Amino acid sequence: MRALLALCLALVMSLDTFAQARLDHVEPPSWWVGMARPELQLMLHGPGLGNLTPELAPAPGVKLVGVQRVDNPNYLFLDLQIGPQAQAGEITLRFKRGEQLVLEQRYALQARRPGSAQRQGFGPRDTIYLVVPDRFANGKPGNDRMAGLLEGVQRSDPSGRHGGDLAGLRQHLDYIAGMGFTMIWPTPLSENNSERYSYHGYAATNFYQVDARFGRNEDYRALVGEARERGLGVIQDIVLNHIGANHWWMKDLPTPDWINTWPQYTETHHARMTLLDPYAAPSDRKRFSDGWFTPGMPDLNQRQPLLANYLTQMSLWWIEWADLSGVRTDTYSYSDATFLAQWSARLMQEYPRLNIVGEEWSGHPAVVSYWQAGKRNHDGYRSSLPGLMDFPLYGALLAGLNEGDSHDAGLSKLYEALAHDFLYPDPSRLVLFEGNHDTPRLFSLLNEDLDLQRMAWTYMAFARRIPQFTYGAELLLTSPRERDDGAVRADFPGGWAGDAVNGFSGAGLSPRQREAQAFLRRLLHWRKGEPLVHEGALTHYAPLDGQYVLFRHDGRGGARKLMLVLNKRRESVQLDLSRFGEMLGPQARLHDLLQDRAVPTGPRLSLPPRSATLLEVR
Repeated sequence: MRALLALCLALVMSLDTFAQARLDHVEPPSWWVGMARPELQLMLHGPGLGNLTPELAPAPGVKLVGVQRVDNPNYLFLDLQIGPQAQAGEITLRFKRGEQLVLEQRYALQARRPGSAQRQGFGPRDTIYLVVPDRFANGKPGNDRMAGLLEGVQRSDPSGRHGGDLAGLRQHLDYIAGMGFTMIWPTPLSENNSERYSYHGYAATNFYQVDARFGRNEDYRALVGEARERGLGVIQDIVLNHIGANHWWMKDLPTPDWINTWPQYTETHHARMTLLDPYAAPSDRKRFSDGWFTPGMPDLNQRQPLLANYLTQMSLWWIEWADLSGVRTDTYSYSDATFLAQWSARLMQEYPRLNIVGEEWSGHPAVVSYWQAGKRNHDGYRSSLPGLMDFPLYGALLAGLNEGDSHDAGLSKLYEALAHDFLYPDPSRLVLFEGNHDTPRLFSLLNEDLDLQRMAWTYMAFARRIPQFTYGAELLLTSPRERDDGAVRADFPGGWAGDAVNGFSGAGLSPRQREAQAFLRRLLHWRKGEPLVHEGALTHYAPLDGQYVLFRHDGRGGARKLMLVLNKRRESVQLDLSRFGEMLGPQARLHDLLQDRAVPTGPRLSLPPRSATLLEVR
């Protein structure tokens, strides 16, 4: 009897031990066979997990080649090798305490989509529509408040959640495609479980989970598939520099150096020039890179190799799992530069035709160009990042349209900014925007002058760039001229039941809004089918007397060309065409593309006041 009781007690203790052992997080949550590199590192998190011994059940082509333990006993990092013989299916991880099996975990290895590695990323043929999902359309009010998430909807609060979601975005894909856009860039969709300001998405609390107030991970993948059916790709906004203060890591950091810490709270001073400044104090460089954005955004230390690998795999996982057309990387230069070189190289190794655009918020082309792939930098730094947001040209576009013209102001600034393209290995991969979620609305910055707005849009469609528009620009949404995030990210009219104005259907729009929306639609549909603005060379003439003239052509002397004339003057002008003889030739015929009419041929071209005239040269 005593022996039987001892056996029962041992069995109960064994079962209790098995029950206590658990995995709270397995990241990445799945992977694929047939990736360009066979390495996969799993982050496993659970109480006391680091004290267990992991094993891999026999699986063809898959090996457990390394186990890394850290100071925190709740973590294990497993290094797997997934060879060419590996097959799609499940593998089994076993965890033992001594000889006793206490935990098993199945892990999915999936087959890749045909052609996944050679997916075509976004490029000069595309036009991007930036959407803040919380502010676009509320398609499923039932997810406005979700259990476990701290903030609910307060639509009257400009800085609160308003309820826009993936369902709303999916319901209006036809509108986006109908406007002529070919790419959608939603601001981050990852879980942001914060008490306030959780709507914007830039303070992730779980990198692998779509915020439940937007929908489920599967809803996101469905969005991408439905968008593709309409000729739309999806660009994911990925944040590498920081997380939210309520990220699950912050309660149980894997290593002490996982985030950048200071003796007391230290905010970045945003002095990005310190990275290239030959005279910069080392402490200034450190504060730029390691300082926090806000107390609610801990700064990640990408010099930590386990974290660096985690962020790289996370980026690859979303591209493959969601079938993305590209990545936009927030606050690019704030992350460690060596890590960024390795991260961008790894993504491009896996997807050589992908596009990644980094945010380097600088008005200096020399600073922005430093990060582009192919740049021969003074310090030997080599990046694999294909594209960047073109803040220098954006600033010059505002100055060109707002300032009075002289040899060094107004349109001359726009001309000179474009002339700095010699600094970029490939300027056609830069994204030129009329505004974004962080900048005041363009219509407000142009003093609500619709003529100037049309000039800006036409220039963006014509320049050797990838144009990006912010949701609602087509409806002339306004904001304060100083930064005011809540106002800039206003709700799209018609995205909520009961809205008096509906930008999707046109109900309640003012005549100017209808005019602007129709103009942009016509412009973008023209651009979508015009190879000369996708691939053509560019020749421009220095501005004179308030006019700026640019040409797109095949670069080989072909007769067909495109001509854009910006006239900033408030009166009609007769433009002398003799100056452009080398581009027009003696027998040129001109056709107005947006008005679809022939233009009288003669020595002078009649230009309306405050206008952008878009011509085909035949």
